[in-house]
Amino acid sequence: MIKTREELIKLYIDFFKSKNHKEIPNVALIPANDPTVLFTTAGMHPLIPFILGEKHPLGKRLVNVQKCIRTVDIDEVGDSSHLTLFEMLGNWSLGDYFKKEAIEYSFEFLTKILKIPDEIIAVSVFEGDKDAGRDNESAEIWKSLDIAEDRIAYLPKEKNWWGPAGLTGPCGPDTEMFYWTGKGMPQGNPKTNEEDWREIWNDVFMQYNKDESGKIKELKQKNVDTGLGVERVLAILLGKQSVYETPCFLPIIKEIEKLSGKKYSQDSKETRAMRIIADHIKASVFILAEKVVPGNIERGYVLRRLIRRAVRYSKQIGIKERFTDILALKVIEIYKDYSNLEKNKDFILKELEEEEKKFSGAVEKGMKYFEKIKKSLKSRTISGATAFLLYQSYGFPIEMTQELAKENNLEVNILEYEQEQSKHQELSRTSSAGQFKSGLADHSEQATKYHTANHLLHAALRQVLKEDIEQRGSNITAERLRFDFSYPEKLSERQLKEVEKIVNENIKKSLEVKREELSLEQAKKKGAIGIFDEKYGEKVSVYTICSQDAIITRDICAGPHVTNTKDLGKFKIIKEEASSKGVRRIKAILTD
Repeated sequence: MIKTREELIKLYIDFFKSKNHKEIPNVALIPANDPTVLFTTAGMHPLIPFILGEKHPLGKRLVNVQKCIRTVDIDEVGDSSHLTLFEMLGNWSLGDYFKKEAIEYSFEFLTKILKIPDEIIAVSVFEGDKDAGRDNESAEIWKSLDIAEDRIAYLPKEKNWWGPAGLTGPCGPDTEMFYWTGKGMPQGNPKTNEEDWREIWNDVFMQYNKDESGKIKELKQKNVDTGLGVERVLAILLGKQSVYETPCFLPIIKEIEKLSGKKYSQDSKETRAMRIIADHIKASVFILAEKVVPGNIERGYVLRRLIRRAVRYSKQIGIKERFTDILALKVIEIYKDYSNLEKNKDFILKELEEEEKKFSGAVEKGMKYFEKIKKSLKSRTISGATAFLLYQSYGFPIEMTQELAKENNLEVNILEYEQEQSKHQELSRTSSAGQFKSGLADHSEQATKYHTANHLLHAALRQVLKEDIEQRGSNITAERLRFDFSYPEKLSERQLKEVEKIVNENIKKSLEVKREELSLEQAKKKGAIGIFDEKYGEKVSVYTICSQDAIITRDICAGPHVTNTKDLGKFKIIKEEASSKGVRRIKAILTD
């Protein structure tokens, strides 16, 4: 019987290897080639160029496990299944097999390998609309596997359709697998009694392309992209009602019990708070391991919100001492197979401690603000807007504000507070939708140019600064490139001019950009730049730009790139600034 995440992951990878799939890397949480997201939200991110038609060095059948961060469901975290950080098992077909094999592989793994009874499984397929017809093909395949008609739910586009990520691009129907979580014998399906069924696996069929006119046409290269949650599967196999009762979380939960003096149980009112703390600290540890620091924008803001939310809930369950670093050590212990956690342990613990201290200071300021509120009140009621300001500006949970009000013979307008909170959540969802959804990156001609310019910039920085600087992130759009790198101080005007000059000289030389498929060992021997503490596949794509007498840059990269530097135009640095502690950021553009 499977008891650990490691056993489950190995079983999955081995199963798909037996179906002629090649294992690909579990890549960083910061996507290298997708500016539409702050974090890797799915295993497809490193495969974007290959989904769009580029040849993958390992072939057309791929498999992996990928660590992912998703924040769109943060309000759901604390129930039995939603998580901020999770591991996703995935298998892909890039123009090879399609619906029949994908569905059959999924069903075989669930029922034959994991021994999950088929009577507790239900599925959903796309019901069809004006753009594309009902996915009868998938439904018929499920029926051929003895899934009864009443266990097949036909659902609309918002439930069973993927993409496109933007206005145009690949898209298509998907079919989802669910398992029974209701009481008694399984009955119905995810449409008739949705609350009794929980999603476990999703097979996406990239069958169509949506063009600029909005028309849907069949793709020449049809792809399959699947996702299976490690934590949810483990909960089923261990007979647990919640992902938080699996080995992925239990050591953290037990530590929270010790720190709080409270007991975790299904019926405990503290259970949700304990789950949120465990989830948020785990996600924070993984983000910190990639040298992101808490801040007020983008990834830093997400990280700060997670840490402070964990601290906020810790007060609700009576944790009085410092706790974030204690829980972080448990996370590192659970995920020994992620070497960057142990490698960056000191950094992780230090940043958690500092952020926890900062938030304590915010709470003290909030208390002073509460005293001002008391003195200015003309009635015995604190408005919902004021209570929400205490939450938004100082991190006060509404329960703390209510408690303070009661101690001072006051009350809070809860209905007004909930209205303010609802407005804020809607604004947050609207503003962050473009950053947190999973999607295909911009691979326009201009964005492709910026990918190549990124490598030339990195090479020039190494030359000018005379240091082995490391790339700490990049964000590329069709309008500009943004490059983050390790360096302790601001670059001088002279240094920036020199970097710009070197890049433009290499552009003018009309240098060929060559792509090779090499083994990792061959790539290392050739001096290719890559993050070698991450796991690579058997072969990697290596891009080399050479002058007559020297190698300008040689990088392991998934592309896309131009074939000659002459296509780039003129390179201009428009800004250099601090990104975070010990990390500088350069923004640059290409002009004709």
